[in-house]
Amino acid sequence: MKNHIRHYTLLIILISLPGMIFAQGGTEKVSIIEWHSFAEAYKLNKKKPKKMFIDVYTDWCGWCKKMDRETFQDPETAKYMQKHFYCVKLNAETKDTIVIDDTVKFVNSNPKGKGGNNQLAVELLKGKMSYPSYVFLNEKNQYLTMIPGFYPAADFAPFIHYFGDDIYLNTKWEDYQASLKKNADKKAAAPEPDKKK
Repeated sequence: MKNHIRHYTLLIILISLPGMIFAQGGTEKVSIIEWHSFAEAYKLNKKKPKKMFIDVYTDWCGWCKKMDRETFQDPETAKYMQKHFYCVKLNAETKDTIVIDDTVKFVNSNPKGKGGNNQLAVELLKGKMSYPSYVFLNEKNQYLTMIPGFYPAADFAPFIHYFGDDIYLNTKWEDYQASLKKNADKKAAAPEPDKKK
């Protein structure tokens, strides 16, 4: 009798296992942004120039995970970023050597121990190691700016549009912000249209 119970229990577990695995796999969100390594984006940019957006993160950073879950999963944000940028994920503490053009190498400051920062992350963040941080490069891989912190999608949109739409070429950030605020105030003050009965 005990052997029959064991066999039935094992049978039930084996039958249920694929369903449990499938159910667990279905709860994870798949990124809707195509993320590249820095080296990949650099190569892609040589073939077809495009601005670069670099998300500098660490594995232990809670705000980085929140940015991934919320802001980068926003369909409008993701669609815009995909169109205007090569999007890069850069773990600031990666132990991997990052090689550009087979000659330039960026290594971790503490390759065998805990922590340490990769030289590329230090260079991109100008030594201000804050996570998450976002770096924008133009089509020629020239540094435009670095922005630290978590932002909900609505608050993040002005940054990506400022660089993605080339507004930065002719307008100071402060003036762009002022124009956004002015437009928002106009929309808020607009009277509601008459409703026909």
